[in-house]
Amino acid sequence: MNILELRPDMSGHEIQALKFAYEPSPDQRNEHPTHHPVVVIGAGPVGLSLAIDLAQRGQKVLLLDNDDRLSNGSRAICFAKRTLEIWDRLGVGDACVDKGVSWNVGRLFRGSEQVYQFDLLPEQGHERPAFINLQQYYAEAYLLQRATALPNLEIRWKNAVVALDQIEGENGKVIVGVDTPYGPYQATSDYVVACDGGRSSIRALMGLESKGQVFQDRFLIADVKMTADFPAERWFWFDPPFHPNQSVLLHRQPDNVWRIDFQLGWDADPDEEKRLERITPRINAMMRQALGREVPFELEWASVYTFVCLRMERFRHGRVIFAGDSAHGVSPFGARGANSGIQDAENLAWKLDAVLKGKATALAAEALLDSYGTEREYAADENLLNSTRATDFITPKSEISKQFRDATLDLATEFPFARQLVNSGRLSVPATLETSPLNTPDSEKFDSPIRPGAPAADAPITHAGKTEWFLRQLGQDFTLVVYSNEIPADLAQTEVDKVLVVTGVTSLQDGPGLRVICDNEGLFARRYDARPGNAWLIRPDQHVCARWRAPRAADVGAALLRALGSPIQD
Repeated sequence: MNILELRPDMSGHEIQALKFAYEPSPDQRNEHPTHHPVVVIGAGPVGLSLAIDLAQRGQKVLLLDNDDRLSNGSRAICFAKRTLEIWDRLGVGDACVDKGVSWNVGRLFRGSEQVYQFDLLPEQGHERPAFINLQQYYAEAYLLQRATALPNLEIRWKNAVVALDQIEGENGKVIVGVDTPYGPYQATSDYVVACDGGRSSIRALMGLESKGQVFQDRFLIADVKMTADFPAERWFWFDPPFHPNQSVLLHRQPDNVWRIDFQLGWDADPDEEKRLERITPRINAMMRQALGREVPFELEWASVYTFVCLRMERFRHGRVIFAGDSAHGVSPFGARGANSGIQDAENLAWKLDAVLKGKATALAAEALLDSYGTEREYAADENLLNSTRATDFITPKSEISKQFRDATLDLATEFPFARQLVNSGRLSVPATLETSPLNTPDSEKFDSPIRPGAPAADAPITHAGKTEWFLRQLGQDFTLVVYSNEIPADLAQTEVDKVLVVTGVTSLQDGPGLRVICDNEGLFARRYDARPGNAWLIRPDQHVCARWRAPRAADVGAALLRALGSPIQD
C-alpha cells in the first residue's frame, strides 16, 4: 500500500501493519558514490520533520531507515503546542489535531483525594491547545504522507547505515556506507543528520556516547482500549489506594485507548510485569477506585521502561549532526523527549538550508551550524534538569526526600505557593534561548517575555477581513514584524525576506513586499508589549532574535547578519 493512499478512517492496527517495500536504489548500480546534499538517518518523528522542513525549503534530501514500518505501540503520545505550531508549518498540524485528543487540564491526587488541578493554557486567543495526545504511529503516518508528496525528498527503507567517514577540507563531505537486502553501497553527502534514536547506531559508529544518569526504578506502560468516563485530562496519583506507595499516570488517547503508567520499583521483573495476568488486576483496582466499577478492556500494548537522563557532550561533530533521542534522552514524565526532538529539527533545518544556499560566508556558516549545538545543548540541559527533578520528586531515594515530597503535597492542598514545588513531570515548554550568539541584545525595555531567544507567541488577527492567526503569517525565512498604523517605508527596504505590518486600524492594505494584518482584539499588542513604531526580527524557526522600540534599517541589517552567524561588534 502506498502511504499516499492513507485513509482517514484507518485504525491504529492498520497503521501499524503498513509495510513499505524495499526498492533497490540507482546508487547501488553506480560505479562511484552518488552525492546527496543532506542525508537524514531515521524516519521517526524527528527525522521526518527535519527532512520535510529541508525539502520544503528546496533542498534535496535522502532519508534512510533500517526498518520498513512505522513505530510499534503508542510510544510518544503527548505533543505540545509548540510542536503543533511547527507541524502547522510542515503541513501536518491539522491532521494531528483532528485525530488527537486535545487537553489543557491536569489533576493531581494523593491517595484518593484530589490535591489540586491546573490549566496549562488558561488564556484564550491561541490556535492550538496546550497538548494533544496522539499515538506516535499516527503522527509518523501523517508526516510520512506529507514527506512522500515532496518530489525532492527520497525515502529508502531497509537501508541501514553501517559506516561513516568524514573528509575534511574546503570540499569536505561524508562518505556513508549503507547495507541493504540487495547488498551494500556508498553515497556521499555535504551533511549527515543522525535522528536514529536513543540506541543510535551512528553514535556507536563514531565512538561517541551519551552520559548522564540512569535512575533505579521501573515503570509499566499499559495502553488499554476501553469505554470509560474519564475526561480528556492528565491525572496523576501519588500513593493511591489501588497502587500503594507508588505513582500512577492516566492519559486518554484517540480510539478509546488509555495510557496508564504504573510505577513498579527497581526489583520488578520487566518480562513478568508485561503479562496480561499481571496488568489486569492493577487496572481493575484502579477502575474500582476511580470509577466505582470495573470496565472491560483490551490490552493494546505494554512496555516496561527505566528513567534515563543522558546527553551527548556535543551535538555537532563536523559534518555529522545529532538530533532528538540520538543526542539526548529524558524520562517520559513531562513529554520532553519527542517535543524537544522536533524543536531540534526545526532549529537545524533553516541553518543547514542557509549554509547550503550560501547565505552566510564560510566563517559565518561554521558559526551558524555551531549555534545549533549551543542552542539545543542549552535546551537539552534545561529538559534534563526538569526531568531529573521530576524523577527525584516522584521516586524519592531517601527518607528526607520522601518527607519533603509528602509535606509539599500536604501544603499544596490549600496553599498555591506549595503547588509550585510539586513535580509530577513539569510539562514540556519550548526553551527560551537566552544565551544564543544569534540574539541581538535589547537596547530598550519591554514588558514582555517574548524577548530575544524566545519563541514567538500566537494571537488572533485579521487579514483582508478574514480571521487568521499570527504565527501562520510568518515567512519561511526571516520576518520583520512592525507594529504601526502607517506603512514603514524605510524598513520595507531591508534585506529581510518578509515584512509583516501589524496594525490597529483597518485602512492599511498589502503593498510590495508587505503584508498587513490587523490586531483587532489587541492580544498581539498585549503579549508583545507593542507600541507604534516597535519591531521584532523573527527567525525562520519562529524564535525572536531582536526587538526595538524605534529601529533603523541599519539596526535590522546588523541583527540579520548576526542571526546568520556573522560576528557583530556591539
